[in-house]
Amino acid sequence: MPTHRERHAKRAAAALETGAREDDAGAAEMRLDKWLWSARFYKTRALAVTAIETSKVRRQSGEDSERCKPAHTVRVGDRYSVVRENLTWNIEIIGLSEQRGSGAVAAQLFREPAESIAARMEIIAQRKAAMTHAPQWKGRPSKRQRRKIEDFLAEP
Repeated sequence: MPTHRERHAKRAAAALETGAREDDAGAAEMRLDKWLWSARFYKTRALAVTAIETSKVRRQSGEDSERCKPAHTVRVGDRYSVVRENLTWNIEIIGLSEQRGSGAVAAQLFREPAESIAARMEIIAQRKAAMTHAPQWKGRPSKRQRRKIEDFLAEP
């Protein structure tokens, strides 16, 4: 009787002979919340579910976008828009993965058009420019700062 490792090696060799990758052999479709988690858009599946339920993730079909449910089936070639922290990713799914891998692996699961990347980078640049004019201190002033303010206000 073959061992577990021998059976696994045999299955992997058969998958390579047919031209399929190991992780694509059984996964032609999967849940949307699980895909968002494995593609590293959200840290947990619970956060992905919350985002889907609050319409932060929408399926693009032509010019329209439609709401999805967490158990929505994701297939290669589907297009979605994902909103995180007021930034939008317009993506096309090019791969499925049941496991959450590194950032490099996650980046291979979707493709994003150059216009979407440029729009997001422009918003980030605008935020950085706005932060240069923001106050430097947050919260209450320190004892030293308070004394300087009092001295400034006490001057005639």
